[in-house]
Parts: sequence; structure tokens; C-alpha cells
Amino acid sequence: MKSLEELKAIRERMQGQVGMRSESATDTRVVVGMATCGIASGARPVLTALSEAVAEKKIENVIVTQTGCIGLCQYEPIVEVLAPGQEKVTYVKMTPEKALEVVEKHLIRGQVVTEYTIQNVMK
Repeated sequence: MKSLEELKAIRERMQGQVGMRSESATDTRVVVGMATCGIASGARPVLTALSEAVAEKKIENVIVTQTGCIGLCQYEPIVEVLAPGQEKVTYVKMTPEKALEVVEKHLIRGQVVTEYTIQNVMK
């Protein structure tokens, strides 16, 4: 368990990275489930990896944000990608490494990483 000071430092750093600007109708939203189940499964490093990659690569039309329980606890950490005019894509059992792959393939190139989606996992 991290100390209270470490958790406060993480919170402050993430507040500076997550939701850095206001959202527009043309933005793609990347939502990470950060309820207790998600955090216990490793959602915090996934959120950090996504936020840092989007910032480093200067991807202008993507907003990384967090939400509470998505309702699929057995598949945590969960990342949802909501792009305007497209179906929602739900990535499950995410890791920071998988998150970086999603940034490269899905957010930059527009290719859904199907092997990480809930539809693929539930087969």
C-alpha cells in the first residue's frame, strides 16, 4: 500500500494530466474504469500510461478521463474508447503495455486492437 503522501502526489499529477482541456464534440474519449475493482486490478498504471502517451505524442483530438464502476468487474482494468460517429470499443484486462498498443494502433492509426476487446474475450 502506498503512503498517503504518495497517493496525494499521484492524485495531483493525474489531475494535471487527465482532462487537461475541455471536451468538444469531435474529440475521442478514452475512459478508464477507476472504481475499487479497477484500481485493485491495476487501472491506475493503465490510466497513467494512456495519459502520458497521449500527451507525449501530442494527440490533440483525444481526451483521457476516468469513471467509476463500468459493471464488468471480472474484466478489469477496463478502457472504453468513444469516438464520434463510431461504436464504443471496450478493452478489457488491460495493462500499461496493452494501453500503449491501443494508443498506437487505435488512437493514432484507427485500427481496433480486437484481441483486447470484450467481444473477443467473451468468445
